[in-house]
Amino acid sequence: MQREHDPYDLVAYPSFSYPDTHPDRLAAMAILHGLRPTPVARCRVLEIGCNEGANLIPMAYAIPGSEFVGFDLARLPIERGRARIGALGLKNIRIFEGNLMDAGTELGAFDYIIAHGLYSWVPEPVRDKLLAVCGELLTPEGVAFVSHEALPGGYLRKLTRELMMFGVGEIADPAQRIAEGRGLLELILATRPEGDVYGLILKKQLESMAQRSPLAIYHDELSDHFHPVSIMEFAEHARRHGLQYLSESVLPPPKDPGITSEFKEAIEGAVGGDVLREEQLKDFARMRVFRETLLCGAQRTVRQEFRGEDLRRLLVASEATSAPGATEGAKVFTRQGGLKLETNHAGAIALIERLEAAWPHALALSDLEPELAETGLSLDSEGAGVLMQLAEARFIGFHAWEAPLATEVSERPRASAVSRQDGEMRTYTTTLRHLKFSLTDPGMRRLLVLLDGTRDKDAILESMKAAMPAEPVEDLEKSIERNLEILYRSALLEA
Repeated sequence: MQREHDPYDLVAYPSFSYPDTHPDRLAAMAILHGLRPTPVARCRVLEIGCNEGANLIPMAYAIPGSEFVGFDLARLPIERGRARIGALGLKNIRIFEGNLMDAGTELGAFDYIIAHGLYSWVPEPVRDKLLAVCGELLTPEGVAFVSHEALPGGYLRKLTRELMMFGVGEIADPAQRIAEGRGLLELILATRPEGDVYGLILKKQLESMAQRSPLAIYHDELSDHFHPVSIMEFAEHARRHGLQYLSESVLPPPKDPGITSEFKEAIEGAVGGDVLREEQLKDFARMRVFRETLLCGAQRTVRQEFRGEDLRRLLVASEATSAPGATEGAKVFTRQGGLKLETNHAGAIALIERLEAAWPHALALSDLEPELAETGLSLDSEGAGVLMQLAEARFIGFHAWEAPLATEVSERPRASAVSRQDGEMRTYTTTLRHLKFSLTDPGMRRLLVLLDGTRDKDAILESMKAAMPAEPVEDLEKSIERNLEILYRSALLEA
């Protein structure tokens, strides 16, 4: 499992945080399915293949009462991560250079285990060891996140991968391999007639690559190993290690063909209540390429129906904002990404308006229940159904933990130390909600670095004037106020 050359060692290919792997997300999904996972505020988390710790470090900072462990084969990223951890003064995280094949009980037990982008891109013995470690080290109510290339969509990536691998030959340089591989795909595409099925497949794959980072292309299409699996095959492999399928890390999107009433009715008789068969048929309809699967112990009872008793254990949040244009008796809400929701359901309107006012904070559903009941939205089966529809539409999100967020833009605002460190190093950061935030705007980036809690707004303005002398003072004042509000609503200002 040793790497002869490692693109992760190149500064051009930085690693990122992945919101779907956060223990808050894993715990919320586990609670929805009837489990009682360890509270996020006092858990142990293991990441296998942690790179430089870009995923774990923001978690460790935001959840000081929990412990985080990560390892990776690549030495240079581990060294970079350790230097960053030292600069932040974090005592609840340890990352080290290590081989998965050597991992065992000496690491201890973990409430949450993360293995992102590993299973389908390593040899069979390593895949088996990965699930063995999850089965061996998970606590009784623990949850493992294991992403993998899925079938049938993986067949399309396998096609383009094999063409690219032929094109790169013996080229070693990662950037050149990517360029040569894509170049061959484009050359072949140019030979195909208009409307040709083969050409359409290649075109779609190239369009997909254009939306992904060089690291993702190198990892997904040009790694030494590539093993897509069906969800039934993956679940059977997990079963051999004492694990069972829990759910995916995220709920299906609103336009997912697998959640339409017509499709559900059509397959109901075919699956006979078998969750995995249902998921497999949905993947056929989706032409699914990738899964972020959650596993738990085989002895746990997993519920597929969502109950009020479980919802009452969760927090809920929404970044939706009210918008004009509603028909009479209805309300329109929008959110990032161009999503739009129009509803005349009194309970849904009351909930989203309440959460809009509270954002970026999450509120306990148990606390909201009395006022929602006045609108006819209870947490019984019907009310749970409304909440799940809002969640699948991406207009509310469930949480098991509240991030340590500021309640307002204070007189001396303080951004998280992780984000301030990022502002000195790169053009993106991770919020306290574990979401990626762009720092490509120089003014925003400079402002973020200044927010260490020692400066009031006058001092911030003076520092910004010194850093950006060409900017008119009036424009700087306006941008500071505007950007402080953006940072607050983006969950970057801490309590």
